[in-house]
Amino acid sequence: MEIKSSFFGQQTIDPNTVLSFPNGIPGFEDQTRFKLFHQEGDNPLIFWLQSLDDESLAFSVTQPSNFNINYNFALNDTEEALLGIEDIADTLILIILHKDESDQPTIKGSIKSPLVINCSKRIGLQKVLTQVEQSITLTDTSNEINVSESV
Repeated sequence: MEIKSSFFGQQTIDPNTVLSFPNGIPGFEDQTRFKLFHQEGDNPLIFWLQSLDDESLAFSVTQPSNFNINYNFALNDTEEALLGIEDIADTLILIILHKDESDQPTIKGSIKSPLVINCSKRIGLQKVLTQVEQSITLTDTSNEINVSESV
C-alpha cells in the first residue's frame, strides 16, 4: 500500500500494519487510520503516528516507560468493547508529544491523555484521565532523526 506523508514522503507500507482509531483522536475525530513509524535503531525513543487520511497530520509519540511513568487506570465498558483486548500483553500505551517553542525549545508530553492500542487487533483510542496533574519534559538535543516502519 502506498501512502504519502508531508513528513516522510512517499512510503510503501503493509496494509496489515494500519492502526484504526474508530472514534479518531479528540480534536481529529475524522482521522481514523494511522501508521506508526519509528526512529531507526534497536531502541527507538520517538515514534510518529501518521494519519493516512491527511498527509500533513502526524503526532510524535513515545512510550511512557521511557520516562518511568507507569499507568494504573481502568477502561470503561465502551472502551473495552471498542478495543477488544483479550490479553494485556497486546496493549501498547503511548503519549503524544509536542514541541514547546518558548524560551528554550523542549519536547513536552501530557500524561493526561494516553493512547491505548490493541496491537493484535490494531485498534486504538485516546483515554482522557481526569486525576493526573503532571506532564513530562524532555529537552530536544537532536535535529536529525531517521524513520522506519513500526507495528
